[in-house]
Amino acid sequence: MRTTLTLDPDVAAKAKKAAARLGKPFKEITNAALRLGLEQILNPPKAKPYLTIPRPLGLRQGFNYDNIGELLARAEGEDYQ
Repeated sequence: MRTTLTLDPDVAAKAKKAAARLGKPFKEITNAALRLGLEQILNPPKAKPYLTIPRPLGLRQGFNYDNIGELLARAEGEDYQ
């Protein structure tokens, strides 16, 4: 298929440089790059699920964890808000 495609100057320069380095035609390099790029756009890699590994922190001795007000008073002083 023949079509007109306008490339940005930096993209055209990279494609020409790749063609020269690999000794392949500009058309072949451009088609290969488009194939790779479109494949990545249409089928992006799946993200790995985020995993948090829990660890026991334990409770500090001498604190009453049933009374939040008392904990805040001990941590921030009696003027906490």
